[in-house]
Amino acid sequence: MAIREVFMPALSSTMTEGKIVSWSKSPGDRVAKGDTVLVVESDKADMDVESFAEGFLAILLFEAGSSVPVGKTIALIAETEAEIAEAKQLGAAGVPATSVAAPAASAPPAAAAPVAAATPAPSQAGRLIASPRAKKLAKDMGVNLEQLTGTGPNGRVVAADVASAAGKPLPANMASPSAPPVVTAAAGLVAVQPTAAPPSVPMAKLVSFNTLQNAVNRNMVASLAVPTFRTGFTITTDKLDGLYKQLKPKGVTMSALLAKAVAMTLKKYPVINSSFTDAGIQYHGAINVAVAVAMPDGGLITPVLADADQMDIYSLSRAWKDLVDRARAKQLQPAEYSSGTFTISNLGMFGVDKFDAILPPGTGAILAIGAARPTVVATADGAIAVRQQMQVNMTADHRIIYGADAAAFLQDLAKLIETDVNSLTM
Repeated sequence: MAIREVFMPALSSTMTEGKIVSWSKSPGDRVAKGDTVLVVESDKADMDVESFAEGFLAILLFEAGSSVPVGKTIALIAETEAEIAEAKQLGAAGVPATSVAAPAASAPPAAAAPVAAATPAPSQAGRLIASPRAKKLAKDMGVNLEQLTGTGPNGRVVAADVASAAGKPLPANMASPSAPPVVTAAAGLVAVQPTAAPPSVPMAKLVSFNTLQNAVNRNMVASLAVPTFRTGFTITTDKLDGLYKQLKPKGVTMSALLAKAVAMTLKKYPVINSSFTDAGIQYHGAINVAVAVAMPDGGLITPVLADADQMDIYSLSRAWKDLVDRARAKQLQPAEYSSGTFTISNLGMFGVDKFDAILPPGTGAILAIGAARPTVVATADGAIAVRQQMQVNMTADHRIIYGADAAAFLQDLAKLIETDVNSLTM
């Protein structure tokens, strides 16, 4: 007989704490191996957590909505019903659970056998993995889960997959509590915004940071240790705008066009696509363009267009739409938002002419893009004309990238957009 602890799992390499979104089991419920015990919000995604032990969920040490450090005990599971009372006493006293099977109870959580962990991929588990909400919805809508391909974490079938297969809208009680976001394209990139104005926050009220905001805060503080410099450039976008109008009916987004232009230019400048390490410059084998997206409930996330230089513009546009859809549903895998080698940030949709972006940790540079505006310019033949122009500013790690590198990169990026934009479709 034994009483086992359920620890807050580390769902990503950067996760230091997780927020309990909801408990799937209640105290007294029987728990089998593989049962979903709770849903945890990691840095930037919601994931189901399954039990590795059988028994009865005796006591919850943290309620839904609590933020808990990784490795901290969040619940106790009793092997038998007779041990539930004992487990409750241990939990109420704040005493670590002891176990006949694991006598070294004083060892840190990392040394103990974990009771809960992130759901494995279906191929690992050898069975279909579906969220509890997806299972319930499938039963209500008459959908066969075995025929679905999951879009959730580790290939998990989620409620949205079931609704899509049934050709019906997702029930309101299963939708995110946040207002549904809309995708807005302006000056080329995408931002996720609430359809309604955010609720006003009463004065003199302390509002805690959510998990995503805490992760962003840590990254921003870490960036202060990096010596950076900034380089600006003005790019004429008339030809790019014209190409976008031609390709938009085919599903091509401006975000994809700009990401493709950046990726093609990065091929000429590996150092701009590199990052600093204590051992030297890390040149990356792939060009993974991350694009900052604002989240409706606060914070931002940077979905990554992997191998952006190798994808055609149509595939790149489809990939970007899929990333944005899953980002706002908090269904991205860690590699899909943390593997960027170069980042793009845009505030043009808010009418911002120019701004400086903060360098994300682990990358060498980030490009800030402002709004494209009609501008009176002097042409090469001395005439006066009106051109669409946008301001871009690049923030770079001065330990590995120098002013001449940044200037040459921006010059070639402008040349591609202004004179060779059709190469983006090849």
